[in-house]
Amino acid sequence: MGRLFELFCSFFKIGLFTFGGGYAMIPLIRREVIDRKGWIAEAEFLDLLTLAQSAPGPISLNTSVFVGYKMAGFAGALAAILGVVIPSFVIILFIAIVFTDFRHNPFVDAAFKGMRPAVVALIVVPVISLARGLNRVFYAVIAVTALAIWHWGWSPVGILLGAAVAGIAWELFIAKKGIR
Repeated sequence: MGRLFELFCSFFKIGLFTFGGGYAMIPLIRREVIDRKGWIAEAEFLDLLTLAQSAPGPISLNTSVFVGYKMAGFAGALAAILGVVIPSFVIILFIAIVFTDFRHNPFVDAAFKGMRPAVVALIVVPVISLARGLNRVFYAVIAVTALAIWHWGWSPVGILLGAAVAGIAWELFIAKKGIR
């Protein structure tokens, strides 16, 4: 029961003090489960993060489920997901109840505008730290993908499907040739 409570408290703290959505939670989750608690290794966290990105749903919820499951099975996944969801649920419920009273308040508007740069920074920092170990070819793939989406207006869904097909074809080619 102690491990479940610890999982719940760790993810509750992450859910309570994170603004900006799932990607903003990633550096906090990483710091908590790798640096502070030592529950999993960096390489394993990257694998869990990759899995969380490929699964449907918000990345922060998926990551918390995978970490919780890794640490304590189904009960751990449940404890982690409840920990990360309850703060947001309560805060949003409270805001929804009282929002009509202060939605046009200039201080509230200024506070939300002031949070935007911090949220961008919370997203950019983990991207840079995760990219440190990449092969240079991946940087070219990232650049071409960004160009295709922003400049040529290609659909990100189409690019993801094409990348999935290319990845499967590559793995089948490698398996057939016995390269690994």
